[in-house]
Amino acid sequence: MNAPLLQLQNVSKHYGSGRTPIIAVSEVNLQLHAGRNLALVGESGSGKSTLARLVMALEKPTQGQVLFQGQNVNVLGARALREARRHFQMVFQDPYGSLDPRMRILHTVVEPLNTVPGLSRQDLREQAAEILSQVGLRSSDLDKYPHEFSGGQRQRIALARALITRPKLIVADEPLSALDVSVQAQVLNLMMDLQDRFGITYLLISHDLAVVQHLCDEACVMQQGRVVERGAPHRLFQDPQHPCTQALVAAVPQF
Repeated sequence: MNAPLLQLQNVSKHYGSGRTPIIAVSEVNLQLHAGRNLALVGESGSGKSTLARLVMALEKPTQGQVLFQGQNVNVLGARALREARRHFQMVFQDPYGSLDPRMRILHTVVEPLNTVPGLSRQDLREQAAEILSQVGLRSSDLDKYPHEFSGGQRQRIALARALITRPKLIVADEPLSALDVSVQAQVLNLMMDLQDRFGITYLLISHDLAVVQHLCDEACVMQQGRVVERGAPHRLFQDPQHPCTQALVAAVPQF
């Protein structure tokens, strides 16, 4: 098998100092290969979102290494990290708060291209229009502001922003939880379609086990910063072994 696209080696993150630091992530080891989607699931405060920020190099681990395509992202200088981030992008939970209300959609979508030299305004507009069409929006939407769109449309814009650099990895932190159920299905289907078209790999942070089973090849259950169980979603959720996984499954509403 080819080398992993993403690899976490003994990664921990502590906050505070002294004898009793807060341990948000503890000794996590993960591998994610291109084209294979991985979910991080767990109760609130289990360390999922902290791990996502470590993967995105928004924070540095207290110990361990985060390797993207074999490169330790935490030893890169600012310029090299900006360049590397073109290949791994993030979609956040809140489609309302993640878009700057003062920026037109054009400027929001092309912002990740600011590190690419030699692109004219026309080049940027053409690329933005193309990527908006890929997520089911129109080129005329480029001149609008976020408040003119629904929650589902805003999440499509967030996906367009993440896609414009043609990344290999998208870290999606609860990308559906703020949306209505009917809109969730639309955005989930869009994410799957975009994977087929662009060869994206997803690292999904979610509490929705149905979404995880639909999108992901593997799931890791986190509790108090540690991975306590992992495996194929259908196996984990049909025959959970760890008490934390059992509690997650038991909390799913039965209809």
